[in-house]
Amino acid sequence: MLKLKRVYDDVSQQDGKRILVDGVWPRGIKKEDLEHDEWYKDIAPSTDLRKWFDHDADKWEEFKKKYKKELKNQKELVEQIKEDADGHNVTLLYAAKDTEHNQAVVIKEYIDGK
Repeated sequence: MLKLKRVYDDVSQQDGKRILVDGVWPRGIKKEDLEHDEWYKDIAPSTDLRKWFDHDADKWEEFKKKYKKELKNQKELVEQIKEDADGHNVTLLYAAKDTEHNQAVVIKEYIDGK
């Protein structure tokens, strides 16, 4: 089962495998202080797409379309997340303040087939 969580939220035993899906390391957290199992920075949106989106909710639908196209080029990482989540909890970690408009939401939608 895929879950989503901000990197700044408390760790839970229900998190299962914790995968950071940001392309850049989260601000204010030392690498040794973030409890995570993997960092899939290559699955994050391209720099151009991330800068264009700039967490603007008005661009959300277009961002999702563009990012899902990019995810098609990350088949290995997408498949790895699917495999890990098959019968187990996997938590996708992200740093964005907006819990509804970020790449982890799109990754979950993409994997869940929405």
